[in-house]
Amino acid sequence: MEDKYFMRKAIALAVENVKYGGGPFGAVIVKDGKIVATGVNRVTPNNDPTAHAEVMAIREACTRLGTFDLSGCVLYTSCEPCPMCLGAIYWAHIDKIYYGANQHDAAAVDFDDSFIYRELELEPHKRHKPVENILHDEALVPFNLWRSKDDKVKY
Repeated sequence: MEDKYFMRKAIALAVENVKYGGGPFGAVIVKDGKIVATGVNRVTPNNDPTAHAEVMAIREACTRLGTFDLSGCVLYTSCEPCPMCLGAIYWAHIDKIYYGANQHDAAAVDFDDSFIYRELELEPHKRHKPVENILHDEALVPFNLWRSKDDKVKY
């Protein structure tokens, strides 16, 4: 029952967002049965391709909770997360994802991210965007510094 309540909140956010010029996506992050953050798709109003509902909710939750680790949180999103959002959800350590519409429903209204899923399966040199590895040895310097750092915060 509680899960449906939070999902309906995410869907309502998506509906409201469409009315105000945003994309048809909403997200709610819950911890201990309470909403700690919400997000809606603000890609076009903000001119920010990363301003997806899930990412916006993650940013707000991290700010409100004062942490980058959202372990113990649950995400309710009006649509199955895209690859970028899914990556952010994993990096944030969110415990569980509930979604309403799926990626095929999104594709039917021109939010098709299936090409990104296919690209991720390819080796970098086979992807449609040119990718070239340069200055590899120099790029290892910050990793070596990180490796030897005693006070690093792992995430």
